[in-house]
Amino acid sequence: MTGTVAWRTLLGEAEQRLATAGHPAGQASVEARWIIEEASGYEGTEFHHGLDRPANLKGVVRFDRMLARRVGGEPIQYVLGRWAFRQLDLMVDPRVLIPRPETEVVVEYALAELSRLEGVAQPLLAADLGTGSGAIGLSLAVEHRSVQVWLSDRSSDALSVARANLSAVGRPATRVTIVQGSWFEALGPDLLRQFAVIVSNPPYVSNDTELDPSVADWEPTEALYAADGGTADLIHLLNTAPDWLRPDGSLVLELSPEQAEAIWTHALVHFVEAEVFTDLAGRDRGIIARHPRPVG
Repeated sequence: MTGTVAWRTLLGEAEQRLATAGHPAGQASVEARWIIEEASGYEGTEFHHGLDRPANLKGVVRFDRMLARRVGGEPIQYVLGRWAFRQLDLMVDPRVLIPRPETEVVVEYALAELSRLEGVAQPLLAADLGTGSGAIGLSLAVEHRSVQVWLSDRSSDALSVARANLSAVGRPATRVTIVQGSWFEALGPDLLRQFAVIVSNPPYVSNDTELDPSVADWEPTEALYAADGGTADLIHLLNTAPDWLRPDGSLVLELSPEQAEAIWTHALVHFVEAEVFTDLAGRDRGIIARHPRPVG
């Protein structure tokens, strides 16, 4: 069934309602386009050609629902139901954190560590702990031709999203294993001291931090907050990763800028070397800890 309202008219309505809701003009324009693209199916070069075509009833209903959700404050990523992350087009919803550019940088460093360790006789294994949507681990599998990747999360809801995203990556999916459990509890004892790289974007927000409502009211709190000023999970991973890394392996962690010095200092208790890396804005965003010290 086709109506008489053109997509261009709905685009203007979306821009106006988003602006009225307090979105800056440029942001309102971009997000209005995204909503129209999702509702109409017209993307890329087809978008402008489709604007003057009449919207069908199904598309209008979807448009109305998405726009109402966004005007109500729901993050645009959840409204659209998908978000770009490096080479991936990820399904996202309130069961998982929204993938962010800062985490794309974490993947870049993890890939560099895999390249450093490539060519050694033993298989190249990596783990993405607390995987959420699967953004980090699936990126490793897609962007590295031979790495075997384990994705773990204690949340069955998050793993449902990760599995949906796994099904969309094609052949690299054959090198990915998804397991449920808290941190290393998800991994079998046969994997002790086998991983070349372990990477994680753990909860690192202090429990007393007031986040923007667009984050605090929508994203899963268990994936955001951690005790001890946000460092509890970071410290746990540093303490336990040496049991699971091979002697030349690396642990790559995302963190908050103010945590970098303390986490770097703690890393050197368990690893021979450690370095802090920055995000695209030049802020301390993560740490690479290499060569675990012998356990015990």
